[in-house]
Amino acid sequence: MVIDLNADLGEGFGIWRLGDDMALLDIVTSANVACGFHAGDPVTIRRTCAAAVDRGVAIGAQVSYRDLAHFGRREMDLEPEELCAEVLYQLAAVDGIARAMGGRVAYVKPHGALYNRIVRDPVQAAAVIDAVADYDRSLPVLTLPGSAVHEAAAAEGITTVCEAFADRAYTAGGTLVPRREPGAVVHDPAEVAARAVRMAVEHTVTAVDGTQVPVTARSICVHGDTPDAVRLARGVRDALVEAGVTLQAFA
Repeated sequence: MVIDLNADLGEGFGIWRLGDDMALLDIVTSANVACGFHAGDPVTIRRTCAAAVDRGVAIGAQVSYRDLAHFGRREMDLEPEELCAEVLYQLAAVDGIARAMGGRVAYVKPHGALYNRIVRDPVQAAAVIDAVADYDRSLPVLTLPGSAVHEAAAAEGITTVCEAFADRAYTAGGTLVPRREPGAVVHDPAEVAARAVRMAVEHTVTAVDGTQVPVTARSICVHGDTPDAVRLARGVRDALVEAGVTLQAFA
């Protein structure tokens, strides 16, 4: 049982700070670094990448729609060429900074509304994959099981990695409950930790209607922008280790 533990980091902007990136980097094995389109700025990206390199944490480019006002959580209809170019822009920017800090981008993870859109939209999924292919075909893409991304990536010879969310509610269909709905985010530390262990060991999660949904995941996400994120992530890490799970980055 080997699991990667990832979190969304570098989501501050200017004088505005979100979450405790330095504390989370002591817990996770992979860091999804905001690329400046939904959050993040050059200084924040530089500091986050440098800290990740110092701790041996894998760096991922967390690409998104260009949507600072809504934190990347507003779905957008973009032409495939435009979406491809914007993803390519973000990926190249963060990788350039990461390399200057002595590391590199090791994978790609879409954020927010883009993440959920390309689960079901093969056109936008293909646009994101085209950007990865243009930049570096060796970069894996982190996504949900059953996502349209898997087929698009296979067509381009790009690896996909399945992830699960310890602190997000699931529908019976295996997708994430939209954040606008009550109960979409799980806040109880004990429940979040127990869910992570079931995902890693039993490969299942309880959906909001009580059904058991199969989960195939190499990586588990704990969001860095939720209240008490550090406590949640530490509880997940401790519970996984206690359950005999080895924590190791997938990239």
